[in-house]
Amino acid sequence: MTDDKYRTAVDAAAIYSETDLRGTITHINDQFCAISGYTKEELIGANHRLLNSGQHPPEFFRELWGTISNGEIWKGEICNRRKDGSLYWVNSTIVPIKDDKGQHVEKFISIRFDVTEKQELLEAMQWRASHDVLTTLPNRVYLHDRLHQAISAAQRHEHSLAICILDLDGFKAVNDRYGHAIGDLLLVEVANRLTRELRAEDMLARLGGDEFVLLLDQVDEELLPAALKRVLDVIAVPFHIDGHLLKVAGSLGVTIYPKDNEGPDTLLRHADQAMYEAKQSGRNRFRYFDVSISKKTRATFKTIERLKQALGQDELRLHYQPKVNLRNGTVIGFEALLRWEHPEWGLLLPDAFLPAVERTDLIIDIGDWVIEQTLGQIRLWTAEGRIWPVSVNIAARHFQLPDFVDRLQALLAKHPDVEPRMLDIEIVESTAIDNLEHVSQCLIDCQKMGVTFSLDDFGTGFSSLSYLKRLPAQTIKIDKSFVRDILHDKDDLALSEAIINLSRTFEREVIAEGVETDLQESMLLGMGCYLAQGYGIAAPMPAEQVTDWAARYELMNR
Repeated sequence: MTDDKYRTAVDAAAIYSETDLRGTITHINDQFCAISGYTKEELIGANHRLLNSGQHPPEFFRELWGTISNGEIWKGEICNRRKDGSLYWVNSTIVPIKDDKGQHVEKFISIRFDVTEKQELLEAMQWRASHDVLTTLPNRVYLHDRLHQAISAAQRHEHSLAICILDLDGFKAVNDRYGHAIGDLLLVEVANRLTRELRAEDMLARLGGDEFVLLLDQVDEELLPAALKRVLDVIAVPFHIDGHLLKVAGSLGVTIYPKDNEGPDTLLRHADQAMYEAKQSGRNRFRYFDVSISKKTRATFKTIERLKQALGQDELRLHYQPKVNLRNGTVIGFEALLRWEHPEWGLLLPDAFLPAVERTDLIIDIGDWVIEQTLGQIRLWTAEGRIWPVSVNIAARHFQLPDFVDRLQALLAKHPDVEPRMLDIEIVESTAIDNLEHVSQCLIDCQKMGVTFSLDDFGTGFSSLSYLKRLPAQTIKIDKSFVRDILHDKDDLALSEAIINLSRTFEREVIAEGVETDLQESMLLGMGCYLAQGYGIAAPMPAEQVTDWAARYELMNR
């Protein structure tokens, strides 16, 4: 095939050009002119560097020219610049053409295909992966990378960083009153105001919702308070959004690196903790993270993070403690008790880890997990013909959620073959007394679904007896502290008798916790308390041991 015939064939499919060994253009086709914006007269005789976009480093072209000068084919994607200054991408194959003897390169042929649209789509996807679409600010992914770089630079140049988390006060009220569309416009304007306030070396990111992060580089700690106040003042100026005058404020939490000598995730968490302190102390203010925080509190933070991992890595377990009828020797059900199978420390009891999370939202996730695991176990036992109701302990923060009933209903819906009456929710009486109206309504709503309720640790609260009438729980559990001393403390004996009699009056079942001896069992039976649980009956056990234990217990007590 002659050169002309070859060129004609390629012209129909690709962007085509030829250059000499110096890169001077000797031939182009119409498609080359169309994509570059230059005429043939402007291109022929010009060096190919005319199209250089400046987007590639010098090493890129050194590698390219080294390859083709050695007579080897080069393939890759190149960004070029049009005559009007805009950029375009081409997938290029550059072929060295040798003389008839195949010894020397005479010229270079370049065959290209336009991949600008693909490259723009890729760049858009990469941008979306690292930016918040609403505000166009960097997102958590981008922030994390930038924070790593900023920490490294601070270490090299021995300067300080301020990591600040800003949460808007009053944003939820805006959303509720005006709708999410107005709320979104407000977030955009907040981002714009903050961006104008920051220096070129600083960065603003959005974590999500109404939470922003300010990364302030090379800070002067003496001047920082004034800068933080300016940020809060900027937010406090009313916003004019779509005809509405909107007022919000900010709570700002700050930690300083390297004074707080931690990694990116911990620094953000510390700033977040300081932000919550700002909210709790009145809002529209800033607070610094206290780097002298006690070892105990630091241990608590670590426990929370590690327990989050444990929940995700299937390290949590449920053990089941039997509840029995002392009068006829039958097993009437079980209480599900949480354990942590720690890979290093072995099986941990709740006292070792739950106190650290009881006031965090993690306790809600754990509570939902316990309910779901329990429902699954009930289903397995029911399939074996074992009709054993199981009770679960629910923390105050979890039970007092406005949507607790809806969450419970959703969990039950995932196990349609489990009768709701087989699930018993245990709450401590202090939870009920702290929020009586909400708790009473929750009990009523859940009982409509068939779920039963028990009041745990009964008798330890200040107003237990006076509130009992208003709490429609089916079962009262006598606290183990009374049962433990029932044989030799007349006050505990009197309180236990009062609880049993009161429960009978209000037609509630009563069960004694913490039974450890035969004498305690006999005393309880004599007072009319027939239901009991405790280590004297059986310790909590894994689910796989329950069936055999129950068979042995009932055989021994026939």
